[in-house]
Amino acid sequence: MARAIWKGAISFGLVTIPIRVHTAVEEKSFKFNQLHEKDQGRIKYKRTCSVDGEEVPFDEIVRGYEYEKDHYVVLTDDDIDRGLSNVRTIDILKFVDSSEIDPIYWQRSYYLAPDGTPGLKAYKLLSKALKDDDRVAVAKVAFRDKEHLATLRVRDGVFVLETMYWPDEIRDAEFEELDEDVKIASQELQMAKSLIDNMTGEFDPDEFKDEYREKLEALVTKKVEGEEIAVVEETGTAKVLDLIEALKASVEQTEKPAKKAPKKKRAAAG
Repeated sequence: MARAIWKGAISFGLVTIPIRVHTAVEEKSFKFNQLHEKDQGRIKYKRTCSVDGEEVPFDEIVRGYEYEKDHYVVLTDDDIDRGLSNVRTIDILKFVDSSEIDPIYWQRSYYLAPDGTPGLKAYKLLSKALKDDDRVAVAKVAFRDKEHLATLRVRDGVFVLETMYWPDEIRDAEFEELDEDVKIASQELQMAKSLIDNMTGEFDPDEFKDEYREKLEALVTKKVEGEEIAVVEETGTAKVLDLIEALKASVEQTEKPAKKAPKKKRAAAG
């Protein structure tokens, strides 16, 4: 496990549980570098000052808030830490059923590990109580210059902190097209449900993989080895089918073969 990115405590009533925060995910994507086409030199970006035009080293950069045009107040890390009461605390506000929270609120996942043995029993006690009742804790936590709404849930015996968007950060889903009245035939609805039934199964994360990244990696390998990249022929414009036709064909395509009935054993001759 990578080193802790933050240390603090879970505050639960009068109980305090020391914890370490670790990143729970590692995003994998195919990364390109920007190059100068003429000589393949890397494109670099410099941090320059808008006043004197000079490049500024990272250790001379501070954070400033523009309170009016071209006027800033500078805040140091110490200023921020002093101004936030729960700077090292994950404050549990309430407990809710896990099904009550819309996934659109979730932002990023972190593992919380017990920091030493003194809080281990309280850590395990709270995690077991949450797991048994299928509940999550709603909490507040401040990571440097931003306070987050968050949830605490249990995964494989480990607390997972999910930072969340605040309600006023979620945009309203307003689309005029959806106000239009559309008639849905009972046959269409039944076929749609049949298609969903045919494609329903248990979620197995190992079943899925990033095929786009794999194909790009294969292309890079071929280019490095000097192989010619074959042209992928376009499939052309997809044929637009009548909705009921498309549903029917999809249902037939996804139907699972019927299980054969077991053969009956012959009765022994008397």
